[in-house]
Formats: sequence, C-alpha cells, structure tokens
Amino acid sequence: MIDLSPIGERFMSLSPHLGERARRLFAAAEALSAGYGGIVAVSRATGIAVSTIGRGLNELKGLSDPAEAKRVRRPGGGEEDLGFGLAGLAERPPFAG
Repeated sequence: MIDLSPIGERFMSLSPHLGERARRLFAAAEALSAGYGGIVAVSRATGIAVSTIGRGLNELKGLSDPAEAKRVRRPGGGEEDLGFGLAGLAERPPFAG
C-alpha cells in the first residue's frame, strides 16, 4: 500500500511554485518512484488526472516530441488574442433595436 500523505504534502508545498509542465513532471516522477499503482496513488494524493500523469511519464521517458518540450501547452491552447473577432467593431453603427 502506498502512503498518500507524504506525496500530498510534497505536492502542496511545491504546487504554488510549479507551472503546468513542472506539475506534470513532478507527478510523473512521484508515480515512478512509488512503483506499481503509483499513477493512481499520485492522482488521489494530488488531484491530478491520471491522463495528465501519463503525459508526464511520456515526457520523462522521452517519448514525447522534443520540439514540444519547450512548450507548456499544446498548440492552440491558452487564451485567444484580445482583438480576435473584433475587427471593424468600432466602424459599425450602434444597434438600432
């Protein structure tokens, strides 16, 4: 049986200082060190999804695309540009009802 409390304590102390990628890698490293059942144990201790830990394991093992290693999110992720879809808004007449 894997003791969840030390994993959770380490995560809670580090999580405010970790970005998305570092959080994935931390969880993956914890899962590897825990051994069999580590992915589920880390997921329960941290609240990180099993699929996210799996992506972190792929990154640690070098199975992900090296070009993606510099990215925090996949292409298309993140916020939209503030001006997206608002071109010409100032030129339009006000709504007449």
